[in-house]
Amino acid sequence: MARQGSTLIKRLALALAAGGMMLAGSAVAKGPKVPSFVTKIDTKSPVWNRDTYARIDGELDTSKQKVSRITGTVYGVRDNEKVRPLFKIDGFSVVRTLRLPDGNWRRVLKEVVFYRDLETGKIMDSWKNPYTGETVKVVPIANDPFNYDIRDTKPQPPSYGGLNKDTRPPEPFLLNWSEGPGNTLILETGIDLFYPASLQPKEWPRESAGAFNRVSEHFLFFVNKKDIENPKLTALPVTGSWSRITPWLPWMLMGEAPGFINYFASFGTMTNGIADLPADLVEAARQIDPGYLTAPTEDYGPSLSSLENYKKTQKPAPVPQGWTPPQPPAAPVLPPMPPRP
Repeated sequence: MARQGSTLIKRLALALAAGGMMLAGSAVAKGPKVPSFVTKIDTKSPVWNRDTYARIDGELDTSKQKVSRITGTVYGVRDNEKVRPLFKIDGFSVVRTLRLPDGNWRRVLKEVVFYRDLETGKIMDSWKNPYTGETVKVVPIANDPFNYDIRDTKPQPPSYGGLNKDTRPPEPFLLNWSEGPGNTLILETGIDLFYPASLQPKEWPRESAGAFNRVSEHFLFFVNKKDIENPKLTALPVTGSWSRITPWLPWMLMGEAPGFINYFASFGTMTNGIADLPADLVEAARQIDPGYLTAPTEDYGPSLSSLENYKKTQKPAPVPQGWTPPQPPAAPVLPPMPPRP
């Protein structure tokens, strides 16, 4: 398959190292194909955190792939009005985890996310933008690959092809765990970024939300303690939630309009892999490229988010004469308070 640059979602593990979205299935360890990993719970151990997160976010048995699904709703946020639901999201990721020579892990992933109509639930090819009244072409998220290391030290923020220059000093890989109900552990992760946009307003006046991208992604993972300590599970069954704050999606053609997008979604393991996904979702992915149904077997790149991939796959929309970005409504005027008696 063509190796285009990539993210999301979630993007599930974007929260730790990137930018994007996912996890999945349980599997039984098989012979020498599976490297050793730590199972005894020790939240203060960087190695236990590394190996447990690798089992949450990937599949340590490279003869298998892990499939996860994400579903949710995308909202538009502007001043002086209610938050507005715009459309649904529905997507999945396929992932493997490779052992590195130094004992750390490299997660290799592909993901696709489609937008569904709020009322009908159908995957959309076009959408009428309520802010502009214009019908626009919908561009799904299609990231191939979104790869990164899972190490016993905290990862650097994603570079997005060199656009993000943020770095941080080395720290032990210790995650934010808490006790949950029913013998579970809850893992909370997140990342907050501000970096130069690949879609600059001068070249992409209708698609670009500005010279910089402000993006935040946050996740909650729910994992059973017995599963964590089971050495036969090379991948941990997980459910969780994902939220993302991001600029207006480029295909909405909002330009530098005030406001932003907010994703709220849940995700989880597909126990039977691709067979657990809706038929229309699988077919939509197949129409982009059948390779999206199979996880990578090797590392390649670059790993880009959907915003960077848009520049690689789309062209700037024409600018109608007299067009200006849509503006939020004027601030409401409160009636005067009655005088005190």
